[in-house]
Formats: sequence, structure tokens, C-alpha cells
Amino acid sequence: MRQVLAMSFLLLSAPHVNAAEVAPPRSELVYEAIVDIAPSVSLGQGPLGERRMVPITGGEFHGAGLSGKVLPGGADRQLIRSDGVRQLDAIYEMQTDDGVIISVRNEVLVRGEGADRYAFSKITLNAPSGRYEWLNQSLFIGTLSSLRPARNAVSIKAWRVY
Repeated sequence: MRQVLAMSFLLLSAPHVNAAEVAPPRSELVYEAIVDIAPSVSLGQGPLGERRMVPITGGEFHGAGLSGKVLPGGADRQLIRSDGVRQLDAIYEMQTDDGVIISVRNEVLVRGEGADRYAFSKITLNAPSGRYEWLNQSLFIGTLSSLRPARNAVSIKAWRVY
């Protein structure tokens, strides 16, 4: 009972935020990465669905003041759920043209096909201190599209939300 009263007091005493004062988020395209991939490897059925792994073999990325190559050695772990939704968790590194290594974690939710396809992600970037440390200080969302059959790769567009 004491906790309920304390929570009620906090809610009633909190400053009122006017919804009209809060601007909706905006975004800007930071880069597009073309990520080359190998064929998927089945990891078997698990309690949550079919598990797969897709090796990342290379690629490149380009954006305003940010470009370089996708390093081989990363992988995309995938879970194909019983409802058909795919949960992807890709971890890999990108190297800028000036030699800086940026670690990437891209968590994607994919459902549907064609015009009904939904493929959006949360991208976490980890850069060392210096020129690219601003990548550590923002939220990024992404889009994912396949480049098959022209190239065994995916296009990932990363948008900074502000």
C-alpha cells in the first residue's frame, strides 16, 4: 500500500508535459552499406523456431563523411519463428577509408513479402574516441533489402534519429 501511495504521489507531482511541446523525431541518412553474404547455414530447430547463420564476407559502405569497407568475418544469426517472422541479429565490423574500425550490431525484424514486406532494424554502432565517436551518441534505425539475384548481398541504410 505504501508503494502505491508513493507512486501516486510521484505521478501527481511530476511536471506536466504538453504533447504539443514535444517535437516528433526526425532522421537523416548516415550511410548505406552493401554487405556481401554467403549462403545460410542451418543451425537446427530450437524451441523458438528454426535457427540459421549467414556469414558476412565483405562489402562497402558510403555516406556523408563516412565510407569504407565491410570486413569479412561477421555473421547474421537468424531465428525463423513459427509465425513466419524472422529475427536477425548481425554482428560485424566496418573499416573507414582512414583505417578506423566501427563495430556494428544490427537487430532486424522481417515479415511479409513484396509490397507487404516489413524490414526495419535497430543499429548499434561502436566507434573509438576521435573522429567517429559521435556514432556512439545517437540512436540509429535501419532498412534492409536484398540485392539478389544481381549480387549475393543486402543493402542496409542506416538513419540517425534526432
